[in-house]
Amino acid sequence: MASTSAPRSASANPLRDFLRTRRARLSPDEVAVISTGARRVPGLRREEVAALVGVSVDYYVRLEQGRVRPSDSVLDAVARALRLDETERAHLRRLVHPGTDTATHVRPENVRPEVQELLDGLGGLPALVVNARLDILAWNRLAAALICDFAVLPPEHRNAVWLLFVDPATRRLYVDWPRVAGDAVAILRVASAANADRATTELVDNLSRTSSEFRAFWAQHDVHAKAHGIKVFRHPIVGPLTLRFETLGLSGDQQNMLTYLPVDAESAATLRLLAAWEDGRPAHDNAYIST
Repeated sequence: MASTSAPRSASANPLRDFLRTRRARLSPDEVAVISTGARRVPGLRREEVAALVGVSVDYYVRLEQGRVRPSDSVLDAVARALRLDETERAHLRRLVHPGTDTATHVRPENVRPEVQELLDGLGGLPALVVNARLDILAWNRLAAALICDFAVLPPEHRNAVWLLFVDPATRRLYVDWPRVAGDAVAILRVASAANADRATTELVDNLSRTSSEFRAFWAQHDVHAKAHGIKVFRHPIVGPLTLRFETLGLSGDQQNMLTYLPVDAESAATLRLLAAWEDGRPAHDNAYIST
């Protein structure tokens, strides 16, 4: 899984690479384009996208290369032609207009004590707080029992993407690891465009050097803003359980609280068993963390 000879993670032209991957996933038939001649690559050609957008081929090529600043109406036409969802549209705007919402420095991310009290008060449900790049900033005891003992990790490794690709135990925990890992990388891709600070860049670079699988996911240029869904766990102590996660934004903090809820009676019983197991262990000091 690991490699020590990885190329640098940052693309020389993330706008070009993003639009290229969006073109590659569409076929001419999907967008009612008449295909002529042999196709060397899958998906739409640049000239086909240019025709759909209503601009010259030369203009679209320069747009992909980042050599022109298109108007909002042209960007909207590109988004429609490539069938981008709302998250992808926002990502495209950030790539075309970099720096509009970029952090200029790394600031400490403190979780308010009141939020930690809320996490602890959820007792019977795993809950944790993350930032945009999925650093794990705070958690309750059941979240640590479910996923891993975050307290023993160095702060730089308390990150969901890092754990998914580098920690074998975390990898084994998720029944559908490729889907979970792909979603996490897509969320990190959004963060890398919206908050191009040193910590985010270093995380992507370190993961790219460490994991060839991360590099493969990163090269897909997928972006997500996934706020809810289902995860199936294969816990080493209590066995399988299926949990629904919900994400709640913490006002003014640029942080999100993730709470896991059982989807059925069987998973609820397994979660209670996990809580009972955790109650029998020595308590950890899970006071809020500053990273």
